[in-house]
Amino acid sequence: MTTYKSEFINTIVERGYLHQCTDMDALDLRASGEVISAYIGFDCTAPSLHAGSLLPIMLLRKLQQNGHKPIVLMGAGTTKVGDPTGKDESRKVLSDEEIDANLAGIRKVFAKYLTFGDGPTDAIMVNNDDWLQNLQYLPFLRDYGRHFSINRMMTFDSVKLRLEREQPLSFLEFNYMILQAYDFLELARRNDCCLQMGGSDQWGNIVNGVELGRRCDNLNLFGLTTPLLTTSSGAKMGKTADGAVWLNSEMLSPYDYWQYWRNAEDADVGRLMRLFTELPLDEIARLEKLQGAELNDAKKILATEVTAMCHGREAADQAADTARKTFEEGTLDGDLPFIEVDSSILDEGIVIYELFRQAGLANSNGEARRLIKGGGGRINDQKIEDEVLVVTCAHTDANGTIKLSAGKKRHALVKVS
Repeated sequence: MTTYKSEFINTIVERGYLHQCTDMDALDLRASGEVISAYIGFDCTAPSLHAGSLLPIMLLRKLQQNGHKPIVLMGAGTTKVGDPTGKDESRKVLSDEEIDANLAGIRKVFAKYLTFGDGPTDAIMVNNDDWLQNLQYLPFLRDYGRHFSINRMMTFDSVKLRLEREQPLSFLEFNYMILQAYDFLELARRNDCCLQMGGSDQWGNIVNGVELGRRCDNLNLFGLTTPLLTTSSGAKMGKTADGAVWLNSEMLSPYDYWQYWRNAEDADVGRLMRLFTELPLDEIARLEKLQGAELNDAKKILATEVTAMCHGREAADQAADTARKTFEEGTLDGDLPFIEVDSSILDEGIVIYELFRQAGLANSNGEARRLIKGGGGRINDQKIEDEVLVVTCAHTDANGTIKLSAGKKRHALVKVS
C-alpha cells in the first residue's frame, strides 16, 4: 500500500474513508506541510442527523486529529433549495422557522466528535444562509452562472437519473449545484478553506466548486469523497425498517442506537470498526477474524464503542448491560425503552396493536397487526395469538410493568402510572 507524506491521508486510506480525490499528490503535499482547512456541508432537513451522516462526521474528526482544521457548514440556505442528488422527487419546502429548529437540533451532535474554538486546528461552524440569503440574482448569474455549462450539468447523476426516471426536476433544484460550488468559493475566501469533502454521490458538485475557485480566483482547491456506504447485503446505512437511526438521543434512545450496531452483518464488522471506532487497526484485524459466538462479542464491542462516541461511555455501557440482561439472562431491565400508561386505561383495557404502536415497536396499528399475525409479537415473552387481544392490569407483573417484544431483538416496557 502507498505511504503518503500526510498523516491525514495515510489515516483515511488505512481506515477506508477514501473513494476519490481531485489531485491526491498535490493535496498530500499540502497537508504534509501546513494546516489545511476542509469542510463538509450538512443541510437542515430534519431535527437530527442520522447514522448515514456519521461517515462525514468521522472524516472531519480524523482531519482534526491529524492536525488540520474542520469547518462544519450548516446548509440553512441550500436547504431552501433542496439537493436533487439521489432523490426521485422534490424535497419538501420548509419554513425558515422549521429550518432554524432543525439547525438547532443538528448542531448539538458535532460537539461530541469535534473540538470547537479559536485555535488553529479548532473546528468552526458556519451557516451558508449568511451569504446566500443576500445574493442578488442578476449579479450572481453574471459573475458565477457564466462558469457553468448546461450541457455538462445535464450529465451529472443528480440531474441525469431524475430525468431518465421521468421524474420532474424543478429549476430551483437545478440551481443547487451552482450554490454548492459557490459555498466552496465563499469558504475559500472567508476561511482559507482548500478542501471540500463529502459522499461519493457529491463528486460532481464538489468538482464544480474546485473549478469555480480556479476560474474566479485562480485558487488551487481540492475535492475528496468517501465511498457509498451500504451493508454487505446492499441495504443503505443509517436506516432500518423502523426508520432512520438518529444521532440525537431524544429521537432515538442510546439503547436502540446500540442495538442497531450490535445487529451489524457479520461481513461488515471489521469495516464498521475501522470507520466508526478508534480501536487500533491490529485489534480490529483480530476481532474481524472471529467466528460464531466470538464474532457476536466483537459486535458488542463495535456497538459499545460507536455508542460511547455518540452518547457517552456511561450510556454505552448501560445499553450493553441492558442488552445482556434482556437477551442473555432473560430478565426485565429498567433501561429498556418504555412508555407510561395511566392505570385507568388498563382498567378499561387497550387493544394490543395500539399498545405496540404507542411503544414505538410499530409505526402504525396496521403494521403492528401484521407483526402479530406473522408471529413476531410477544407480551411478557409469550407469543401473542390474537392481534386484537385486550391488554388489562392482569397482564402487569408485581412492579406494574408489561414487556412487549417485536421479534427477538426489539423490546419495550409499559409502565403503569
